[in-house]
This record gives sequence, C-alpha cells and structure tokens, in this order.
Amino acid sequence: MYDVKNRRTFLRRTKYESLHLEDLYVGSKVTVFSRRLTIVDYGNLYTSRKLGSRKERTLALIKPDGMRKIGELFDIIINAGLTITKAKMMLLSRKEAADFYADHRAKPYYHELLQLIMSGPILAMELLGDDAVSKWRAIVGPANPTTTESDTLDSISESFGHYGLRDAAHGPDSVASAAKELELFFPSSGGRGPVSSAKFTNCTCCIIKPHAVNEGLAGKIIKAILKEGFEISALQMFNMERTNVEEFYEIYKGVVPEYLEMVSELCSGPCIAMEIRQFDPSKVFRDFCGPSDPALARHLRPGTLRAVFGKDKVQNAVHCTDLPEDGLLEVQYFFKILED
Repeated sequence: MYDVKNRRTFLRRTKYESLHLEDLYVGSKVTVFSRRLTIVDYGNLYTSRKLGSRKERTLALIKPDGMRKIGELFDIIINAGLTITKAKMMLLSRKEAADFYADHRAKPYYHELLQLIMSGPILAMELLGDDAVSKWRAIVGPANPTTTESDTLDSISESFGHYGLRDAAHGPDSVASAAKELELFFPSSGGRGPVSSAKFTNCTCCIIKPHAVNEGLAGKIIKAILKEGFEISALQMFNMERTNVEEFYEIYKGVVPEYLEMVSELCSGPCIAMEIRQFDPSKVFRDFCGPSDPALARHLRPGTLRAVFGKDKVQNAVHCTDLPEDGLLEVQYFFKILED
C-alpha cells in the first residue's frame, strides 16, 4: 500500500486476518493496522470483474408492523449472503411518506399506506451483494401470494406479515428503483434524510461492537435484548473515527488497562448503536450485559450478552453504559452529536 500524500510505502504484502473479501467493495471503510481507509474504486478491470461485477445495492425497509422481528430479519439478511452497509431506525414525516409512495398516489389505498408507514418507527437498511435487488425482493415475497406461489412460504410477508398492506417489509423491484429509494433514506447529496426515532428519555446506550457485527451476531444480540423485555427505540450503524472513539471512551483512559485496544476495536469496522429503554434501564440493562470479561461472565452470569457472545475483555460483544447518569449522555453522543 502506497501513501500518495507522503510519497512512501507504508505496508508491503502481508496477511491481515481481520480483513475479508466481502469487505472489499466500493464505498467500504476498512481499518488496516490502525489506518482508516475508504475504498473508492477498483485498481484494475480484473479486480473489478472479480469483486464488483454483480454487486448491487438495494433498500431493505422494515415497516412498523415488522419491527418486533428485526433480530430475525437481521439473521435472514446475513444468512442470505447480503451485507448491511447502512442501517437507521427512522420516523417518517407525511411528506417523506408521500415521497416514498409517490407511485401509489392514484391507488384507493394510498392514504392507508401513508398512515401505516407513519404509525411507528421503521428500519431502513442499505444492502450490498450479488444480485442484491432480486435476492432481497424474493426474500420479502409478494404481499398477496397466489396459491401457485409455493416458493413464498418462507418469505418475510408470509412469516411476519399479515398480507395486503401489512406485509412487514419492502424491497425495490429494480436497480433504478433501489437507487432512487436509497436516496430518500440515505441521501448522498449531504442531506440528513428522515429523523432518528431516538426518544432521549429513560434510556441507556448499547453498542454492538465491530467484531460481533462482522461475525454476524447482530441479529442474535438484538433478539436477546428484545426477548428480555427491553425496547430498542433507536438504532443506527456507524463507522467510527478514532478521534470520536477516544472522546467517547475518555472516561476509561488511564483507568482500564485495555483502553487502547478498546479504542482500536470500536473503530475497526461498522458498529451498531442503540437506544435501550425500560424503567430504570441503565442498572437493569447493565446487569443483562454482564461483567466486561466474558470468561468471568460465563462463570458468574452465564446467560448475559457478554457470556454468550463475547470473546475477551476487548471483543466482549457489546458496550453498555456503566453509570445510570451517563445513559442519556451516551445516547445523545450517537443520535445527536455524531448524526449531525
């Protein structure tokens, strides 16, 4: 790897265990030996053909009636070989809902569509993968399958929806539609898109760490959180800069021996930040995460998140707010400061 700015080679050919072929797509942000890199293009036609020939981006939209199953839907997406490159839980205004359903304006059920998608938070995701548009569309399935469409029996509409307008999820029907719809939720022109669903009350913060996201554990962790009775009132995928992580983890500097390793881990890839709500959530949720050392957690609290999904004190699956008074501050850091 050659540093153009400083005109010097900073990395010769070497094996790097934490980087995988599926991470190497245009737009991806990867960290190699503490250097944050953004892939902007392929170096030659051969690489482009091998890595990007069939790569497509599409929108996966989980509607309000499907939000209770977002853990299962994460798993479905990951098991299908698709990569979640962006994710954000949002609330749509009437104008945003109208823009999304512009093609249905003349339909008799148009206003009902608007009411349904505005009735609660939605989860918008950008998916990347081979033939992602058709693959996700098939996973979603038709809203009203006919008796001859036996291949839809395991679709999202069949498994989690109620047919008709309450079909739990949406997928664009073409590459052009996918690009247009992604622009509504994740504008590339510098706009912010729909607002976060964060409530900033009675809340605490949870972050699914990059190693757990890369290992495909996000869905399982989300399912465990919801099963325990917590509410996930906001969720967003972030690619953290090192300066932001150092600022966020400042309270641990000079206190926790693993501080530098913790910083490196949190900026090593995409993480998922969540606002968690329940009465007295900070104390209860902190207990549910378990001790920071997964080995200790497996001994003392075997059912906790870190005991089940953690590997060591740095890669311990999740960060959670330690002090009740810091819950709101940490949520605000992600869903107000970083989002701006």
